Amino acid sequence: MPNAPETWNIADVWDIVAESIPDAPAQEYEDVVHTWREFDRRAQGVAGTLLAHGARQQDKVAQYLYNCPHYLESIYALFKAGLVPVNTNYRYTPDELVYIWDNSDAVAVIFHGSFATTIEPIRSRLPRVVTWMWVDDGSGPCPSWAIDYETAAASPGVNHAPWGRRGDDLLLLYTGGTPGMPKGVMWRQEDLLLALDSANKKRLPEVPDRTAVAARATKAGPRNLPAAPLMHGTGLFNAMSNLNVAGSVITMSNRKFDPIDLLDTIEAKNVNSMSIVGDAFAKPILRALEAEPDRWNLSSLRVIISSGVMFSAETKSGLLRHNPRLIMVDALGSSEAIGMAQSTTSADGPAETARFQLGPNTRVLTEDGREVAPGSEELGRVALRGHTPIGYYKDEQKSAATFQVIDGVRWSIPGDWARVDADGTVHLLGRGSQCINTGGEKVYPEEVEEALKLHPSVADAAVVGVPDERFGQAITALVEPWPGAEVDEAALIAHVKIHLAAYKAPKRVIGIETVGRAGNGKLDYKRLTAHALGVLG
Repeated sequence: MPNAPETWNIADVWDIVAESIPDAPAQEYEDVVHTWREFDRRAQGVAGTLLAHGARQQDKVAQYLYNCPHYLESIYALFKAGLVPVNTNYRYTPDELVYIWDNSDAVAVIFHGSFATTIEPIRSRLPRVVTWMWVDDGSGPCPSWAIDYETAAASPGVNHAPWGRRGDDLLLLYTGGTPGMPKGVMWRQEDLLLALDSANKKRLPEVPDRTAVAARATKAGPRNLPAAPLMHGTGLFNAMSNLNVAGSVITMSNRKFDPIDLLDTIEAKNVNSMSIVGDAFAKPILRALEAEPDRWNLSSLRVIISSGVMFSAETKSGLLRHNPRLIMVDALGSSEAIGMAQSTTSADGPAETARFQLGPNTRVLTEDGREVAPGSEELGRVALRGHTPIGYYKDEQKSAATFQVIDGVRWSIPGDWARVDADGTVHLLGRGSQCINTGGEKVYPEEVEEALKLHPSVADAAVVGVPDERFGQAITALVEPWPGAEVDEAALIAHVKIHLAAYKAPKRVIGIETVGRAGNGKLDYKRLTAHALGVLG
């Protein structure tokens, strides 16, 4: 790497860390620890193999993987070679996989062996994909049409492609949070690095500086566990941020969220920080702790970072009872905007739900571009300027709608609606795309869902709007009860009215076995609406 690179590139940063602390841990999985030297060397092998099989500058490479060391290792390889990572939701159907890999123009796919039977029938529909790289997970032999990942990682490899590295090199993050089919959010590496770095005490300068990176890599950094899937932004960005400060990342072999396994791992591996997705993860963790309060020593865990789903005050307070030294950061952000706002909870401050302090580059703007005045009760969308994505891949119309220039300033406006309280704190309401219009009033599902989840019988809840002659849309709740609990419609409606205005209370409450949150904590509102309509007839 040159002493004075013109732009920041994440592979350059990780290279400096590997040079500075080669024997420190970079990744840990079960009983296997890869040092930064091994992390670097293996990534070079994967990079060289992809280039040898025809990958060219900024070609797209999809990752079809569960959480594992290969995920971040292959991202490192792609960054080294000037290639573009493309995340892939491992819950997608074959048709959805074809859409993602075709839409992203992927030329290679790195996949876990257990997905080979899903891939085999669709390979002919993906003529652009010429390289398939198989990651052994004990599910069967490597297919004849694939390359063994371990063989690639062990090869001599390359550290730089002939075209070098740039700050303009991309990472594509496909998100299902936009209406319609998933969109690929295009992050320049320089913007992504500096956005992830914005919350660090020792921040990197805007102008690339090798010594600034080395100064943060004099010893092994924090040990991070992404409880959220790496295929989603919450888990991936938090893990990458930890590597940027010379830390290490611990991944778990369990492919389904298990709070017992998670707590065992935190204790056994001395985890310092963890990424979760709000109450979808935190409530089961708290229930496990409440059931066996003396089982785990969690003193190593200092920070929990949550994003994507509301993290309730009650749950935060409960976790503090089991670890008073804990700091919980509830981050308001998305695939399109990192670090819009945050709420920090510790033993020194009160826990709050959906109330955030805006970051320095964040504003709440009305649809006509005005800034919402604190205490006005006016609603607006949370907007971020500065280091943001350059748009959605191959979707200029959607890019123009989300990334807007207002009075000469470019803003990322993903669609999160909020109001600004008199003291300047922001009360998040939810995504406008899910807003329910009932009797002329706008109601945001997440607000009602959080009120429902305060009831002791409710494990989780989803709120949708169904067509109604009188109200236009009738607020309907689908409630997942705790084991042994009953869904009492009248009691739950009355409970919501205690916490929210009466017009926000559900007209109907339907019991459901599970609301079916995805690994990123998100709900499939389209499916849930169809279920509600089926029950109500």
